[in-house]
Amino acid sequence: MKTNKVMAVPKLRFPGFESDETWELSNFNNVYDLKITNSLSRAKLNYDEGDIKNIHYGDIHTKFSSTFNVEKEEVPYINEEKTSFKCEVDDFCIEGDIVLADASEDIKDIGKAIEITNISHEKVVCGLHTIHARPKQNKLYVGFGAYLFQSSFIRKQIQLESQGAKVLGLSKGRLEKISLLIPKKQEQQKIADCLSSLDALIKAESEHLDALKSHKTGLLQKLFPADGETVPKFRFGEFKDDEDWEVSSLSKVCEMKAGDFVQASEIHDVSQNDLYPCYGGNGLRGFTDSYTHDGVFPLIGRQGALCGNINLIKGQFHATEHALVCTPKPNIDVIWLYYQLVLLDLNKYATGQAQPGLSVKNLNDIPCKVPLLLEQRKIADCLSSLDNLIQFKADKIKALRYHKQGLMQQLFPEGGI
Repeated sequence: MKTNKVMAVPKLRFPGFESDETWELSNFNNVYDLKITNSLSRAKLNYDEGDIKNIHYGDIHTKFSSTFNVEKEEVPYINEEKTSFKCEVDDFCIEGDIVLADASEDIKDIGKAIEITNISHEKVVCGLHTIHARPKQNKLYVGFGAYLFQSSFIRKQIQLESQGAKVLGLSKGRLEKISLLIPKKQEQQKIADCLSSLDALIKAESEHLDALKSHKTGLLQKLFPADGETVPKFRFGEFKDDEDWEVSSLSKVCEMKAGDFVQASEIHDVSQNDLYPCYGGNGLRGFTDSYTHDGVFPLIGRQGALCGNINLIKGQFHATEHALVCTPKPNIDVIWLYYQLVLLDLNKYATGQAQPGLSVKNLNDIPCKVPLLLEQRKIADCLSSLDNLIQFKADKIKALRYHKQGLMQQLFPEGGI
């Protein structure tokens, strides 16, 4: 690929590198060699145990952000009983190797790359729809390559070289056309250490978020009676001697009514001060000039593959005919009602094949158990506090990712193609 203009100095440099020379512009083939990969399908992999780990392109898209820690990260093993797989010693991954996903439906993900680290004694190979690149001549600090392939200079080139309509593909030949900008090894180390520390923090916060979500799922199940029971497994102290929960039905705890039809042309994609959020069968659809409801209401998606999904909406909003607005009956706390609806997993009551849906008539008969109002509010306060913590953690992770994105733009030259 021809490069018309290259700004080969980043906006931000660590102390001691400010007066260093510009980064070196190199062809891909001068920095990396391409190695052999295999094309084994998921059916020929073993998810329990084995001797050879196999990196599938789907794992790159869904599991890893920058690096693949061979000792800690789990991927499938090659099932040698189902295949006559043979691999030369030189084709196994080593530390510093780059593995790219060569297929994606989203241009933002095509060519997504991870770097192999902490390989120890384990054997790892690159599998279906991956490209295996190995650094030449000890030019790169181990850990730097992961971020090099995230830089906008390289990402733009990879996106331009990708081909396809519904599914984009990146061939080895086209990958070899791209150019790389590389600083001296000492500066590579500074950049890698900085960004890997930030990645470690993002990973730790993400694991904490997953733990909070799991805790909420378990708590939700314990605070409501199980099938066949009328008392939950966990009950707050002040209610331990109270009567059992009343066996009831959804029709007795809330009124469910579909929203109002709105033309697709009247739904705006972008929020503005004088617009109101519009909710349909799958959640937020956009924004409208008018609203149908004002207050706090659980919404049930009633149409489509995701019917039965529950959203708690506060304020002024427009509900379409594909959303059921739930208004609590007297002595029913609206927040408690929201968690009760989530727990009921309403999607399993859907009817229809091509276009699954939920009818108010069927939903009305679904059984549920109801405690007194004070216990409802205690449960609602507990779970909503946990949800607030989950949202706070999610917002923090989002902010850290934006911070990393900003650092990447500062620490790598933008270049020009």
